[in-house]
Amino acid sequence: MTDMFKNRGLFGGFWKPKNPHSLEHLKYLYSVLSKNQTVTESNKSLLVETLRSIAEILIWGDQNDSSVFDFFLERNMLSFFLKIMDQKTGNNYVCVQLLQTLNILFENMRNETSIYYLLSNNHVNSIIIHKFDFSDEEVMAYFISFLKTLSFRLNKHTIHFFYNEHTHDFPLYTEAIKFFNHSESMVRIAVRTLSLNVYRVEDQAMLKFVTDKTAAPYFSNLVWFIGNHILDIDACVRNDADHQSLNKLKDLVAEHLDHLHYINDILCLNIESLNKVLSDHLLNRLFIPLYMYSLSRKSVSSVEELKPFVSPVVALFLLCQVFLIITHIPLVRLLAWIIVAGDTEVFTERGATLYVSSPKKKSRVKPSFMAPPETLDKLLEERIRGNRSDSEEETEDDVCNAGSISQLTLLPSPFHLPTPDSSEMPITDEEKLRLAGVSNFSLDDRPFLTALFQFLDHSDNDYIQLYALCLIYAMQINKGINKELLDSVLIHSVNADRLQAYNSILMEKYIKLVTAGCQYGSRVRLVTLELLIKSIKLMVVKDNKSILQDAHFAALEGAREDSTLILRNFYKSEEIFLDMFEDEYREMLKKPINVEFVMSDASLLLPPTGTPLTGIDFQKRLPCGEVERARKAIRTFFLLRDVSLTLQGLKETSLPLSSPDSCVKEGAVLDLNNSDLQAVTVEYKDGKKQRRFLVVDLLQIILVKPDQERLGCGVARYSGFLQDLEVTSDKDDSRCLHVTVHKPSSGSAKGTPTPLLSATFTFDDYIRCMAAKQRLTKGRAKARQKKMHMIARLLELPCNVGPACPSPPQNTLSNLRQDSRRNRLANVGASPSPRAGVSTPSPRNMASNYRPMFDASHRVPGSAAMLKPREKRPLQRRLSPRRDDVTRESASPTPSDGGIPMEEIPRRDEERLSRETMEEETSFEGPTWYVTSDDNDQQDGASTSQTDGSNTTRSLDTEYSESPRRKGSIQDV
Repeated sequence: MTDMFKNRGLFGGFWKPKNPHSLEHLKYLYSVLSKNQTVTESNKSLLVETLRSIAEILIWGDQNDSSVFDFFLERNMLSFFLKIMDQKTGNNYVCVQLLQTLNILFENMRNETSIYYLLSNNHVNSIIIHKFDFSDEEVMAYFISFLKTLSFRLNKHTIHFFYNEHTHDFPLYTEAIKFFNHSESMVRIAVRTLSLNVYRVEDQAMLKFVTDKTAAPYFSNLVWFIGNHILDIDACVRNDADHQSLNKLKDLVAEHLDHLHYINDILCLNIESLNKVLSDHLLNRLFIPLYMYSLSRKSVSSVEELKPFVSPVVALFLLCQVFLIITHIPLVRLLAWIIVAGDTEVFTERGATLYVSSPKKKSRVKPSFMAPPETLDKLLEERIRGNRSDSEEETEDDVCNAGSISQLTLLPSPFHLPTPDSSEMPITDEEKLRLAGVSNFSLDDRPFLTALFQFLDHSDNDYIQLYALCLIYAMQINKGINKELLDSVLIHSVNADRLQAYNSILMEKYIKLVTAGCQYGSRVRLVTLELLIKSIKLMVVKDNKSILQDAHFAALEGAREDSTLILRNFYKSEEIFLDMFEDEYREMLKKPINVEFVMSDASLLLPPTGTPLTGIDFQKRLPCGEVERARKAIRTFFLLRDVSLTLQGLKETSLPLSSPDSCVKEGAVLDLNNSDLQAVTVEYKDGKKQRRFLVVDLLQIILVKPDQERLGCGVARYSGFLQDLEVTSDKDDSRCLHVTVHKPSSGSAKGTPTPLLSATFTFDDYIRCMAAKQRLTKGRAKARQKKMHMIARLLELPCNVGPACPSPPQNTLSNLRQDSRRNRLANVGASPSPRAGVSTPSPRNMASNYRPMFDASHRVPGSAAMLKPREKRPLQRRLSPRRDDVTRESASPTPSDGGIPMEEIPRRDEERLSRETMEEETSFEGPTWYVTSDDNDQQDGASTSQTDGSNTTRSLDTEYSESPRRKGSIQDV
């Protein structure tokens, strides 16, 4: 009976089982493969569907039925795969499905035993070395994806399935790295991922094979490929001054950064033998002959010209990326030493002898950027077939000469090795190095550091200065560079324990660049200013203590005053200034500069542009138009104010303008006794209605729900800022108001921000609706006016700037600078400054010198009322002659004896001043008492007003009393 079923093909001949996830279905698929071992045009579609079904049922069997996988192994079904691949006649269609099936199998198998069974008969290695038609993009894509999937299965238990120690055969790795320079980026990324997975396997025999047989050929070709990629970047930068090829440049830069991260990942694995070979090729075939030579090509005329080279901007960009990405201590420490203390000896064979890290003696030749002698395929074939290895050529003399890079960089020069009796010296080399650097720093015999300092000189824009600054900052924050090395040139880093002195030459160049950025029409971008301030803080500030000299601090204060004067010209009564001011401060706090991210922007490699049409961020380009100039002036003011406070060890107390702690939060319980409340029905956009009470505070609009437990109290259910409020009347219903509270957003934000509140307020009648609209409208104007006064105090504007004059006179910059200098000298004579000769604006002093002008017509109903006098003064007293008029009349000329009495000719300026003064005095409902500070209350009990640079003190005869509870006040419970 069984033979009869077999002859009739019960399990695979004549019909297909109904259940696709069963052993019978796999037997049916096996019979299909057996009968279709030769690929033809008629059966290739059937074979593709069969291979797909095999993958599906094997994954199901791996998780549910082990007998399915046992049958697959017993029948050796992988052999059918090899037979299909060996056929040359147009089987790419089938090969693609076969590779996809294998990829799915190894990617989804969860049972380790099943994986071992698949790898046990060496069929997988035979598939890897098969000569596929890689001209077909689909075959290439699925093949490299299959190899990458296999690499994720590598560990110390499965490595022997792929690497044969006796035959020195490792096809998974050697076949994959041959595609390191493939035209498709996906293939290159897969090769880098696969190689890293191989290096992570802790198998000494395999790692020895990789280092001895493949490291030198692979890394030499990789470095050459990276170098050619750099030349493409340089060509794009040289030929694209108008940003026409920006997208191409972005792709090239992104690929280069991927290479650097790949190199850093290899070095971070801490495989010493592999790192030596890689560091050797990087230094002598890329960093020294291409990076360093291009950096100082114009300043080192004694060195023979090396070709090719790149522009200084590209060289600085490349070195920046090295220190921002690579953290391998021997490599970055040695490269930093070359920049800081190296000379032209690095380009000679003698210099390469000491810089070399590889144990191979004959590789010590003059650094040069040149192509490998052979292609990677031929070099790998020669190395693998040959019996020699790099480790066998290592001699004791080589190890001695190589020494420790970390020790060499502690010395004044790596060419002067320590003497045998150096241990008997009374102080260490680090201390000698530090003392020598502090006493006499010089740029002599430092061609690379000299070139770097020259690039910091400001001329027209900050094109090359930005990258020179970034290179110094990248060395400061790289933790692999020892502090002794940077301390030798007085450039302190994050590793510095204490600050004793700093590089005055560098600081002066920094200050000149900062000062240039604070001028009107400056072409110094915001990103440069932010980097400058970060680098300055690292150099002179440690534990909130500054070592900056007074002369340099005064220069920075002068730059801060220049930025303040520039911002004064943009101080306006228009609403956009207040919004920009607060938005810029929020953006500065929310998005602090990320140096590595900013420096990876390819647009910075092109000359600075001022048009926003390029899509470049505002901080990375020049401002366009008055609005962007105002934004830059605001951000510059914030940056200079921050560095000024940091150098003085002070904390910011005036920003932000709206303190979150003083605002009413949702859920807060408020005492609403004697407060003006308006009952309102709030209807939201989703149709939901709520009964609430409307409260208008000085800065906020609050919707309150009565508290059920405490009489006279309410719970805040919503609070928003009045300055962001928009109120419109309903055309159909006179009792309704459409209220919108907009979300504060930066001017650079894309799209329309979602409002925080958008609802319809329905009141009981028309009168209450109009009263609420008036209260909200005036409250919004009052809130914005109050914040404008706060900004005026920050900008040290004259005290006569009030509601009647919201904008200061449009004086010239020179006049403003003279006024600021006079005020500063007056403050210095009045009170001692934290630093000699430099005035520091104090928030308390600014508040006391400023007189806010509260117009009675802008008073908000329900807000805190001003104090009223106990007894009203008679009306005749207000209309009495002014003191100035009496004085002027008494000082008028009298007729002399025998002379003719002459009538005084009225002057137009005096008449205008008198008229403005009378308008100011009669614009209030009654006499007003302004409380400026607690100290002034205790001393004088009078208000202080400054007009036209002169202080006039007015004493009040009327007594005032403050009631303990005033109508309209709101207190937190």
